[in-house]
Amino acid sequence: MTEPIGRLGSVALDCDDPRALAAFWATVLGGTIRIETDSFCGVALDGLLLVTVRVPNYQPPQWPDGEPKQFHLDVAVDDLDKAETLTLAAGATKASRQPSPESWRVLLDPAGHPFCLTTLIPD
Repeated sequence: MTEPIGRLGSVALDCDDPRALAAFWATVLGGTIRIETDSFCGVALDGLLLVTVRVPNYQPPQWPDGEPKQFHLDVAVDDLDKAETLTLAAGATKASRQPSPESWRVLLDPAGHPFCLTTLIPD
């Protein structure tokens, strides 16, 4: 393996309400909101900053194959049912299409970004 040039410092999610989305992800991932403005928030997560950014005319991505196409996050959990219940209580909604619900649960964050809860990512 070669020496890395750098490290992944942040992942940015476009949205229409950065404060609400940052609060959601801080709850789900156990992070701390370190930067908070009306247009930009940053949630500190063990060496990674999850950034929420207000964009004009934001349109949420459509799951699984709609436009605009964006990437999604996979959240490693120990118990799918418990994690789903807690994440829904934090403000997520469950996607109508669930391709492999026994090992992956597709949810949507409050801004409409799809993400998965899964037990298949090793520690």
